[in-house]
Amino acid sequence: MDIKEQEPQHLSQDERDLWDHVTDLWEVARRRETGPVRKLLHRDYSGWVTGLEMPHDYEAAVASIGPATPRVLRYRLKPLKVTVFDHEVGVVHYSYEADVEADGGAAKHIGGRWTEIYKRRGNGWLMIAVSGGPDGLR
Repeated sequence: MDIKEQEPQHLSQDERDLWDHVTDLWEVARRRETGPVRKLLHRDYSGWVTGLEMPHDYEAAVASIGPATPRVLRYRLKPLKVTVFDHEVGVVHYSYEADVEADGGAAKHIGGRWTEIYKRRGNGWLMIAVSGGPDGLR
């Protein structure tokens, strides 16, 4: 069972919608559906995972949730700060815990933090950048 941490009551409607979008993306990633992810990332997207030497690009982000990656079994998200600027740009800071399928099918528990940056696209959000990843990496 996946758990989406409830957002704080003080979020505006824009901020609530953005947080819902983040949780929806986690569900798409859990199902390892690359098609929807391609539509939800800006073509010039870049991200930087904690502990890696260099930022990654659009194709690497899509591949990171594909069938060749460990399957997410369960997750829990905790919003730390959600901000929407002028109804156009959104920044979400949150922590996560997840159980992922490790080698041999055993579950491995991981936790970390993400900062995600979005641009409004119509009534939805387009991810333009991320930074973060598992705790303990530098």
